[in-house]
Amino acid sequence: MTEELGAEYFDGRSARAWPVRLRRDGERLRIRGDGLDLSVALREVAWPERTRRGARVAELPAGASLHCADASAWDAFARQCGQRDTLVVRAQWSWRWVLASLAALAVLLAAIYQWGMPMAAQAALAFIPYSVDEALGSAALRSLDQHLLQPSKLAPAQREQLGAAFELALAAQPAATVPAHHLEFRSSRVGANAFALPGGSIVLTDELVALVDGDADVVTGVLAHELGHLRHRHGMRLLVQVGALGLIASAVFGDFSSLLAAAPVLLGQAAYSRDAEREADAESARVLKDAGISPAVMIAFFERLAARDRPEDSVAGGASAPKPADHRPREASALGIAIASHPADAERIAFFRAAAAQR
Repeated sequence: MTEELGAEYFDGRSARAWPVRLRRDGERLRIRGDGLDLSVALREVAWPERTRRGARVAELPAGASLHCADASAWDAFARQCGQRDTLVVRAQWSWRWVLASLAALAVLLAAIYQWGMPMAAQAALAFIPYSVDEALGSAALRSLDQHLLQPSKLAPAQREQLGAAFELALAAQPAATVPAHHLEFRSSRVGANAFALPGGSIVLTDELVALVDGDADVVTGVLAHELGHLRHRHGMRLLVQVGALGLIASAVFGDFSSLLAAAPVLLGQAAYSRDAEREADAESARVLKDAGISPAVMIAFFERLAARDRPEDSVAGGASAPKPADHRPREASALGIAIASHPADAERIAFFRAAAAQR
């Protein structure tokens, strides 16, 4: 036997609430109250989704509605009227479904961050004029000069010799493939480093030149790596990616000013992705080989970096080799190639070793 349910009826024309009793009559809903006797087809009733709390409100034709404060009694009556929970409602009421949904959402967000955003950033670069690269790169260099960099102490003749060696290597490349660039020498508070900024600035530190004993071939390989970042616009791509995340955060927290103010510093301090580093390494190997220089010179570079950052360097008799006075662990550096953690040094050494073996 179908039970009745107490509710309130609103006709949609006034604010008056009519106390009524609801009863299923076949495939129709019977609504009875003081001076009120209605019959509505069940298929014309817009039943509310079941929730854990709150009153139930069902919509009737012509703007009328039914209200019931007793949610559990309403839900039982709705089942008598043939209503069944949707898949979404069943999922909301199941902690297993909730946990599974959260896990799926986490996987989706990770996939978007890992693959979706880099692809979107790469596509967005086509719509960003190169003048934006130049403006941001200049601002970044000014910011770094104020906080992390100092004028180079290398002799002008050595700076000229290293720059000429790099340009001589690039002379073997088709002119259209070489992006606009200019070499900047600096002394650094963060040790041996080289990094590229959007717009063409390639910064080489005195400490890196000292690390490789001024070897022009090694410096050329390092600079060719940074040229690869410029050719692929990795700096702008990174800024677009991080900017997209910042825009999302700014939309949530309501502060867009910090995003714009941080852009120059971000360009100088953020590390590239593993794929970006691989692309730059491939550029370095190609430039070196085309210039008649073995990519093996980069093996020596990474080995020197690794030796410089080991806790102890063994010497004859088992003693520890003293560290340079300006020694800094690479993890303390936040710039460019010297952190060399994307990908790991061993992988990069293997890449250049294979490149050197190829003819």
